Amino acid sequence: MAKLPAVLLAIVFAVTAGASDSPWRLALPGWHYEFPRDHRDHPGFKTEWWYFTGNLRAVDGREFGYQLTFFRQGVIPPAERKSGVSRFITTDLKFAHFAISDISRDRFFFGQRLSRGAFGEAGFGDGSRLAWIEGCSLELRPDGAFHLVGHDGEKAIDLTLRGAKPPAIHGENGVSRKADGAGRASHYYSLTRLESGGSLTLGGETFAVNGSSWFDHEWASNQLGADQVGWDWFSLQFADGTELMLFQIRTKAGGRDRWSGGSWIAADGAVTRIENSDFMLEPAATWRSPATGARYPTRWRVRVPKLGLDVAVSARMDDQELRLKPVAYWEGAVAATGTRAGQAVSGRGYLEMTGYAGAVVGLQSAE
Repeated sequence: MAKLPAVLLAIVFAVTAGASDSPWRLALPGWHYEFPRDHRDHPGFKTEWWYFTGNLRAVDGREFGYQLTFFRQGVIPPAERKSGVSRFITTDLKFAHFAISDISRDRFFFGQRLSRGAFGEAGFGDGSRLAWIEGCSLELRPDGAFHLVGHDGEKAIDLTLRGAKPPAIHGENGVSRKADGAGRASHYYSLTRLESGGSLTLGGETFAVNGSSWFDHEWASNQLGADQVGWDWFSLQFADGTELMLFQIRTKAGGRDRWSGGSWIAADGAVTRIENSDFMLEPAATWRSPATGARYPTRWRVRVPKLGLDVAVSARMDDQELRLKPVAYWEGAVAATGTRAGQAVSGRGYLEMTGYAGAVVGLQSAE
C-alpha cells in the first residue's frame, strides 16, 4: 500500500500529538512526477519514507534478505518554521529501520534509529545524500545509482543499487488512494528491480553479495480510516522480468477495504493498475509468534485473473517479526511459485503484515 510506516506507530504519535494543527499538504490528484527531483524529500507533507528491501546471495550460496528504511515525520509545518531559533526545536523526526534475514541459517536481526538531527547526525536532502541517520545513509550518485549503507552493531550492508527499469507510478492521476475522503492518499512510486551488489556483514563475517532490490518512495499527510485495522503488502519480482505490487487493507469487520489494489509491471516497464476487484488473497497457513502470540499468515495464494496469475507465496523463514515496543509487525523475505497464462513462474520478494499483534497506534482516524 505501500508502506504506511509501522516503525512510526506509537512513538511518532506521542511526539507529534501536541504539535501545531496547521494543515500540511495533502496528496491530491494531479501530481506530476519528475526524476531525480522526486527521489528527494518533500517537506510540505507530514510523512515520508524511502523503503528498500532485497534478496541477496553470497559467493558461497548463502542467502539473505534485508530491509533498510528511512522515515521523516513532520512536527512543525514549513509555514510555521522560524529561522534563527534553537537547533533543539524539532521540525521533523528522523527514523531508520534496519533488518537482515539470514535465510540459510534461519536467523532474523532487526533494529531502529531515532533522532532529532540537532547536530546534523540525521537529515534529508543534503547534496547527493537523500537521507542519513547515524550509521545508515542513502546517496544518489551522478550516474543515477543509489549507494545504500546500513550499520547496526555487528550487522551491516554496503550496496550499490542500479535501476533496471523506470519508476513505476502507482494509483491513478498521481495518487494512490488509501481511504475514503479527500487527501487520504499518498504520492507513491517504486523502482521495482534494482541490480544490487556490495557487501553484507553479520556476526563478524563479511560476505560479497549480489541480488535484486525493490525501492518504495511515498509521501503523504493522511491517516488510515477509523475502520481500517491493518494491511498485507506484497512486492514480488519474477524470474521472467515482471513484478507485482499488491496490498489489502483489512477492516474491523474482517473484510477488505475497497481502496486495496496494486500494480503489475511488465518486463518492458509498462504499468497495469490492479483494482480491488481484480485480485484475491487467500491465507493458506499461519505462524504463531512465541513472543507476541500474534498469528501471521505466512503462506498465501495470490490470484489476479485478468493477468492469468495464480501463485503461492511463502515466507522463506517464519520468524521475521519485528518486535518494536509497544507494537510489533511482520516483514520478511518470501518466495513465489505458480503459473501465469498457463506458464510456470517463480520469484522472490517481500511481505509486510501489520495489525496482527495489536492496533496500528496513531495512524487511524478518530472519526
